[in-house]
Amino acid sequence: MSTDLDELIKEVAAKHGVAVGRDDPIMILHTINQRLMQDSQKAQEEMLESFKSELEAISQRWGLDANDKAEKVLTASLNASKQSMEQLMQTATNQYLAKLKSEVDISINRLNYSLRDAYRISVLNILAASITIVGASVVIWLSIHH
Repeated sequence: MSTDLDELIKEVAAKHGVAVGRDDPIMILHTINQRLMQDSQKAQEEMLESFKSELEAISQRWGLDANDKAEKVLTASLNASKQSMEQLMQTATNQYLAKLKSEVDISINRLNYSLRDAYRISVLNILAASITIVGASVVIWLSIHH
């Protein structure tokens, strides 16, 4: 698992020029996506085992000819199930990516707002310091020339 994450981090850096750390939200999405695929695969395997058992019982009653037809049905069912799982996983991934993008955008906007406030405060501090220096200079100049 650790090697897979390291390879993924390297691939993201190579393809997109972006450094991604292990604690980056995109890595969380990757982990969630892997977990969803594993859970889905287990559920699909259980369903396929159940379906296969039923088909084997039927195929014993029908004989060799029916066995060939059952294999065709099983293959078609597997392909349809695989397509359905891929669509579900794609939809879930898109939803997670949209949510993650939204959260990242909100965080960036908050950071930009804070940076703008800090900049304004810095400018006001510099302005206040300049006024203070000018005022002190006037007081010193007046005290020297009076």
